[in-house]
Amino acid sequence: MDIPTVEVVDTPTRRAEVWPLGPGDAVLAGGTWLFSEPQVHLRRLVDITTLGWIPVTVDESGIEIAATCTVEELANLSRQLPDQRPDWLAAPLFRQCAGALKASFKVWKTATVGGNLCLSFPAGSMISLCSALDGRLVIWGPDGVDRQLPVPEFVTAAARNRLAPAEVLRSVHLPAVALRARTAYRKVAPSARGRSGVVVIGRRDAVADGGRLTVSITGATVRPYVFTFAGPPAEDELRGAHASIPDNDWTDDAHGDPDWRAAMALLLARQVCAELT
Repeated sequence: MDIPTVEVVDTPTRRAEVWPLGPGDAVLAGGTWLFSEPQVHLRRLVDITTLGWIPVTVDESGIEIAATCTVEELANLSRQLPDQRPDWLAAPLFRQCAGALKASFKVWKTATVGGNLCLSFPAGSMISLCSALDGRLVIWGPDGVDRQLPVPEFVTAAARNRLAPAEVLRSVHLPAVALRARTAYRKVAPSARGRSGVVVIGRRDAVADGGRLTVSITGATVRPYVFTFAGPPAEDELRGAHASIPDNDWTDDAHGDPDWRAAMALLLARQVCAELT
């Protein structure tokens, strides 16, 4: 879709050129959502893909994913990591979560990790991935100061987050501890390739890393919920964690009723815990 109100498209090549950003400006990366519906308030786009960020950086500390990394580039890690880092058992999760995004292969080539996070929709597949793997965001401020925030704290409600006016998401870091863990993935949607109604991911850390078991619930809720247990939780522990999710935080839309999502989330949480025990 064209955005006929846009008068200027800026292409910064260094950080200082990104600002100022005002009410009629939008940061552009992949643009798959931005160009999907009218944006009559916009007068200017700032295309951050011209900053030349490396999409994925792998080192001993983990993985740094640029906000401009495409979904396709991220999904490819499931194929690449077993050769590069055979001890990172969480590798399959990248493609699994990319598959939770209702999108064609053409969208995968353009849609970005940062865009998916910043839209903060309940069905955001990159939110599912980064919440389960202890993702931590690096956010650029217009004053030149960076701040960091865990992904579960970044998303606050459906289409709402803690990105302040004029701030820009730079990257997300996934720590090696989470990448060494075994994972279990479950998704429920109205159709096999449809928008996710419920996504539950289990993560069992290596014994050397403490052996903790983490369960993340996304899609079913308007913001991510992540629960960490010392080991495989007993039924009452799992039920207690599930019950701590406020009734108003279960997603209510055309893809599923809140009661159904809550019931399915508990069922899938049991399944991932059993798989990782």
